[in-house]
Amino acid sequence: MRLEGKTAIVTGGASGFGAGIVQKFLTEGARVMIADINGDAAHDMAAQLGGNTVSQVVNVGDDASVQAMSDVALDSFGHLDILVNNAGVTHLPTPLEDVSEDEFDRVFNVNMKSVFLTARALVPHMKARGAGAILNVASTAGLSPRPNLNWYNASKGWMITATKTMAVELAPSGVRVNAICPVAGETPLLKSFMGEDTPEIRAKFLSTIPLGRFSTPEDMANAACFLCSDEASMITGTALEVDGGRCI
Repeated sequence: MRLEGKTAIVTGGASGFGAGIVQKFLTEGARVMIADINGDAAHDMAAQLGGNTVSQVVNVGDDASVQAMSDVALDSFGHLDILVNNAGVTHLPTPLEDVSEDEFDRVFNVNMKSVFLTARALVPHMKARGAGAILNVASTAGLSPRPNLNWYNASKGWMITATKTMAVELAPSGVRVNAICPVAGETPLLKSFMGEDTPEIRAKFLSTIPLGRFSTPEDMANAACFLCSDEASMITGTALEVDGGRCI
């Protein structure tokens, strides 16, 4: 029960790594808002997981939608201890000059602008309380970029730098900010990262990971739980690689 009494928002919480984080947080005693652009999936997941959950439709790249999410969370919980910026998208593997402006804007809004918008909506509350933990789900792509995922790589590198600058600025207010950097996992984005999902392409991808497997939602959830718990009270500004050695 490492998060007993804590409250949390997990964006992109209805699938993939986000769903794993939601379930881990609940197991450890937290009350959790499952915030997702797929409102039906968030609602169904909340209904399945029980009374310590709240579901909310959110477009994390839209200011009004993020503000509404924040208002509902604070009305439901009374306060917020943990914010997990997990929602993310990518473009298909493409030469950098061939990515469309619409694709770039979508990556920018979901992966980058969302961190700005959630901070603007919720950091004042955390500062006023003198406590809080923000976790940004970045990627090994932000540390060791691969060709043809160009602007996705850049967005995750931005998220890592944003994590560090937020950590430095918010530390005097008692708010910690960290990131986790997964390698690709069995999530809805896997096929997009690889371009196509075949046994040959999977084997080639896995050959770059020393531990020889993809990240799982459980891997991300365990790391997220630690960094958002009081056990990590001396850790801020880190970008923790949860990648099976991919970045070595």
